[in-house]
Amino acid sequence: MLIAFNKPFNVLCQFTDSSQPPRATLAGFGLPPDVYAAGRLDYDSEGLLLLTDDGRLAHRLTDPRHKEDKTYWVQVEGTPGDEQLQALRRGVQLNDGPTLPARVERLETPTLWERTPPVRFRKTVPDAWLAITLREGRNRQVRRMTAAVGLPTLRLVRVAMGPHGLDGLQPGEWRTLR
Repeated sequence: MLIAFNKPFNVLCQFTDSSQPPRATLAGFGLPPDVYAAGRLDYDSEGLLLLTDDGRLAHRLTDPRHKEDKTYWVQVEGTPGDEQLQALRRGVQLNDGPTLPARVERLETPTLWERTPPVRFRKTVPDAWLAITLREGRNRQVRRMTAAVGLPTLRLVRVAMGPHGLDGLQPGEWRTLR
């Protein structure tokens, strides 16, 4: 079984949480029993999360040798210049080593669901949207990459993993894939 789930903002990619007070988890969304996340999506990120009950499939989806493209829509603080975009495309140096090159394009403001709480709006600080596609999956990689080029991430939404996309799923909704 393979499931596409639109993970809401501030939800953990696991079914339990031992912190006090407990945070929202996948347990609150009526997902089938015995599925688990194939990969991670940060607590403060939103969008496509694939879940499966098949360990071999989960391994294939997450193993670095088989990693599929992951596409994110990223709202950044500031106006991206050509030099910043080129740096992301070449790969940037992070504290755990250089990243692989990424596909990066400017993006018109996408039509997305309202986020709760909303992204802080500041009249004096412009923001912009980028579509960033990676093959890696390091911890908080997109946020660290944009910060490294002077464009802090305000909102991060994963819209696709390989051939699988959100395709109209609203936050908290899921569907079984073939």
